[in-house]
Amino acid sequence: MEREFIDLFELQNRLKKGIELLFPKRIWIKAEVSAVKARNGGHCYLELSQSGEKGLEAKVNAIIWASKYRFIAPYFESVTGSSLQEGMVVLVQVQVNYSELYGMSLIIDDIDPEFSIGVKELERQRTIERLQKEGLMGLQKELELPLLPYRLAVISAEDAAGYRDFMRHLEENPYGFVVEPVLFPALMQGADCPASIISALDSVLETDASWDAVLILRGGGAKLDLACYDDYGLAAVIAQYPLPVLTAVGHDQDFHVCDMVAYEYLKTPTALADYILDIYEGEDERISSCQTRMRLAVSNRLYREEALLDSLASRIKGAFSLKVAAMESSLQVLQTRIQAADPRKILARGYALAVDGDGVVLKGVAGRQPGDSISVMFSDGTLDCMVKEIATRGSLKTD
Repeated sequence: MEREFIDLFELQNRLKKGIELLFPKRIWIKAEVSAVKARNGGHCYLELSQSGEKGLEAKVNAIIWASKYRFIAPYFESVTGSSLQEGMVVLVQVQVNYSELYGMSLIIDDIDPEFSIGVKELERQRTIERLQKEGLMGLQKELELPLLPYRLAVISAEDAAGYRDFMRHLEENPYGFVVEPVLFPALMQGADCPASIISALDSVLETDASWDAVLILRGGGAKLDLACYDDYGLAAVIAQYPLPVLTAVGHDQDFHVCDMVAYEYLKTPTALADYILDIYEGEDERISSCQTRMRLAVSNRLYREEALLDSLASRIKGAFSLKVAAMESSLQVLQTRIQAADPRKILARGYALAVDGDGVVLKGVAGRQPGDSISVMFSDGTLDCMVKEIATRGSLKTD
């Protein structure tokens, strides 16, 4: 029995005709921009989507031709203060298009900029206002990060590229600094993300360890994936958390409500790793500076002490030299006096020296008797004599 069938092109062609009959004119639709890319040729390609409680419910490709985009883009930015970007909920006028080869797409003819600050952005603004009214925005800033944060509780997904980049950056730091990050796994995107991160934050407090800080890490992703970081419940928990919470979620241009209430916000996980390492490097430089100053102070003190010792040694040497010179001068005076009193000097001038038999110098005739032996010393020799007679001044005594 033969089956009735049509080929694929016929099916697609019928769908095309049916869609064109169903939507013959342009219509306005509300959708979220989940991807946007402006090409060099001037066309702008978008992915529009709609999400519900269970996640993504519908999506479709759309295009703004260059002839329209060059007018729509500047007007949209002048009204909203922002260019067309991911995460915005937009109200667009479209022509439904169906191709047998590429399927359905939407040709965007106009965008209502008054609508396009986005439902999520409105919710985000309401969340910010609520946190401000409740006085939660600045609570984390009142905490104090330890001088050297060592025990770090990290909340991320174990297989996340951002977490791996963070760990590699810490472990391969050129300074050899060592910190101790401990992972507390959590879902980092989707509707269950806020509750999962809050549960991980609770788990950190339930441990017996003394943590220095909590780090929330996630790499880049689509705006829809990161919308959970604008959640009021999660932001409120972070704001009131008793430990400093540092966030690094998304790309350089991403900035979430959770970042606003955190102790510190870094653009990427690797930037957060650099932030931690910079703290250690700064303390290392401070210690090195103290060491240098201490070495310089000790060196200066030693220099002053050496200079003082050199001065004392010089003064002692000078005083000793003066003392020695004075003693030498005294010796020279004594030597001169001794030399002047040397009997040989006297004898050399023609005098004679008489001594008795015991060698005692005779200073006069008193006590001498005829027959005594005496010696008379001259410069060139000695005469041994015997006293024959003694004559005193005014008399002459004989045998």
